[in-house]
Amino acid sequence: MGTRAILISMLALAWATAVHAQGHGYTPGDIENGGQLYQANCTACHGPDGDGIPSVNLGSGKFRRGTTDEEIVKIIIGGIPGTAMPPSNFSEGQAGTIVAYLRSLATAPSTGMLKGDAARGQALFTGKGQCRNCHSVAGVGGRSGPSLSEIGASRRAIELQRALLEPSADIRSDHRPVRVAMRDGTTMTGRLLNQDTFTIQLLDTSGRLRLLDKSAIREFTIPKESLMPSYKGKLSAQEIADLVTYLTTLKGRR
Repeated sequence: MGTRAILISMLALAWATAVHAQGHGYTPGDIENGGQLYQANCTACHGPDGDGIPSVNLGSGKFRRGTTDEEIVKIIIGGIPGTAMPPSNFSEGQAGTIVAYLRSLATAPSTGMLKGDAARGQALFTGKGQCRNCHSVAGVGGRSGPSLSEIGASRRAIELQRALLEPSADIRSDHRPVRVAMRDGTTMTGRLLNQDTFTIQLLDTSGRLRLLDKSAIREFTIPKESLMPSYKGKLSAQEIADLVTYLTTLKGRR
């Protein structure tokens, strides 16, 4: 699957323009950054759609303990005493981008998908879709793409749908592909895992872990296109809905 947080960029420009007119002044970048923070820190309790806690729906645009953005920022930073909501180490700016993301959820378009069937989606994942060639679930499958064992705990259905149809439109920074040309004339493409002053670690398209000495690299580029192919025209609308439904059930051991 292709790669970068969150509803985030899908129609974010149009939404941000509308919100700016209402006085919030958020940008698509604010929404994207806030979505990344939300996914990394908040979905374990609140879920990808903001409705993981009974009687609390952060994606509705209405908040039980705050009305203004400033009040919500204070709650994100200070927590709520006597509840499971702990204080955080976010700066006011970071908390503000999370609010921008939460505001975007309330005005986001619906997925426009048919109702999916998880069992059919699982069959597509392992069969026709060939997803398991690159991705693993519960340790079974390929390694050249990111593990999807917990993808349903952090990604919304609309994001998963977009990743299947437009994988290059929303590439997550931690899944970004790289292309390396070595001084000996060899080239390789893969997923960047880590780098330091002297080395680059990547997982190539065959799933092999590579540790490369930077002094032996002639050129290092980050393609704009995802390594994942689009399923547009390859799977029907019903099959896309089935596959997305299956992926939303993958929540690890949470």
